Amino acid sequence: MIEQISLTHHIQKHIIDVLMYRDVARFRDLRPPKVDTNLFSYHLQNLVRQGLVNKVITGGYTLSAKGLTYVDRVSSGDKTVRSQPKIITMLVIQNGEGDILLQRRTKQPYIDTWTLPYGKLHIEDTSAYSAAQREAHEKLALENPTLEHAGECYIRVHSGETLLSTTLAHVFRFYTDDIQPSDTIMWARPHKMRELTLAPAVEEIMTRTFFKDTFYFEEYDVSWPSTS
Repeated sequence: MIEQISLTHHIQKHIIDVLMYRDVARFRDLRPPKVDTNLFSYHLQNLVRQGLVNKVITGGYTLSAKGLTYVDRVSSGDKTVRSQPKIITMLVIQNGEGDILLQRRTKQPYIDTWTLPYGKLHIEDTSAYSAAQREAHEKLALENPTLEHAGECYIRVHSGETLLSTTLAHVFRFYTDDIQPSDTIMWARPHKMRELTLAPAVEEIMTRTFFKDTFYFEEYDVSWPSTS
């Protein structure tokens, strides 16, 4: 699990900024101009204690593995953690009748809409394929279904001038008759899905996956009704 870190002090940000562009930097190269040595040393040691910076035996300092992980996720400018698109696996599942499996969203955003089963990729997932299998097990109690990576979709949803969500979806498809409907799961006829309240881009992704290309990539820009 990657620890969420946020640096706020300008001296610590300066140290990280220097080390972002060097393999090793000396003490004097890390100290900002006109900053008291004791004050600088305090903040440098604070970064060492946090495990972001290592002191090397040949002298000087370098980013630790934890520090490298941190700088991979921050803005080069202000050293704040960047807002990233959500990366998910999404499942297009059909039964023997050609119905599509839908799952009701039980939380915001888009609560009470119907969506294709999906889940976020975890940092521990070794591949998008294994992440999709994990979601099939966790959400649908399926053991190691044989999946086909159908394509990828980038979905941006906005309400007026407000960007609600950005998602990159790895879309997988497979067939099964082993899932029973419930309060939150239903089989839907493809031509009747537009009669339901669907989550963003669900019908478009389902339709695109039906083409059965070897692999596809699509981008969807969705306008969502305002709740105000």
